[in-house]
Amino acid sequence: MIDPLLLWILGGTAVGGSLSLLAAALLSFTLLSKWAAPMVSYAVGVLLGAAFLHLLPEAFSQAENIEALFAVALAGLLGFFLLEKAALWRHHHHNVADMHHHGRRSGLLIVVGDGFHNFVDGILIAAAFLTDVKLGVATTLAIVAHEIPQEIGDFMVLLHAGYKRRTALLLNLASSLTSVAGGVLGYFTFDNAQEAMPYALVIAAASFIYIAVSDLIPDMHRRNDSRSSATQIIFISAGIATILLSDQLLHSH
Repeated sequence: MIDPLLLWILGGTAVGGSLSLLAAALLSFTLLSKWAAPMVSYAVGVLLGAAFLHLLPEAFSQAENIEALFAVALAGLLGFFLLEKAALWRHHHHNVADMHHHGRRSGLLIVVGDGFHNFVDGILIAAAFLTDVKLGVATTLAIVAHEIPQEIGDFMVLLHAGYKRRTALLLNLASSLTSVAGGVLGYFTFDNAQEAMPYALVIAAASFIYIAVSDLIPDMHRRNDSRSSATQIIFISAGIATILLSDQLLHSH
């Protein structure tokens, strides 16, 4: 017979990921789709805010070996650079004429990075349910609220990279399902999963930083008039503020 706690964990991770994804998709594809350019700036704020104000502090607060975390963060940045290089080389080798692919490389990176982030969220949900079912439910709801701005940022990156809405939804769905894997791993091997969490967090942070700095910000610099610059600063600030607010909700449970 399946342990009821495992069913709670499976339900929490699957439903939680689906709710945040659907809410973000609804906003991204309807109300926010008309503001494509400003929402890229918002995505930059969300990605950098999530990396520097949530993922990295959480990783360093849990780690016993700080030097190892810095090494993994550096390896993550270099790894995403090489992954992007490989994608560009492969495309150039097979089809030089299609330049539309140039922006699509960031889509793969955001899916990989967010997959690590969701995987860690699954472990956190498992830990909460193993402590107390009520705490598990509260943590799941808090993570859903916390993930909505992050998912919006992901959708904006994918749309900006040239992906169709359906493809962006499917890629984000695949990324969100890693939370279920994290929940199952957390249930069966909680101690080992706890040890791996800081490293998964810094890899996710490295991907967010890399995408924001190497792919999105250079495109934003192409619009350098005073009005565009002011709009970019406002929306970057709004993205960071959203992460701060959602972080307070997450840590209040």
